[in-house]
Amino acid sequence: MSPTGKTLHWAVDKWLAPTPAMPARVVRFCRTQMHRRCVCVEAVRPNGLLSIFFFRHDDGSWNVFPPAKTGPAMSAWRTA
Repeated sequence: MSPTGKTLHWAVDKWLAPTPAMPARVVRFCRTQMHRRCVCVEAVRPNGLLSIFFFRHDDGSWNVFPPAKTGPAMSAWRTA
């Protein structure tokens, strides 16, 4: 479980609100170029099919937006 509590189950419940009459199902697993995970989940709605991609973040949480890219970083410390 993620430290933030934002599990994939939590995210699917929040965004798709599945019910026994309108269940959600995972239709695709993928890995991005940076070896990050994402999952596509679909649910049938009265207006049609709704598909949402969920992205796994470094802290273990799942969100509908991809994690920020980490670029090169440089630090300098003063020594006395």
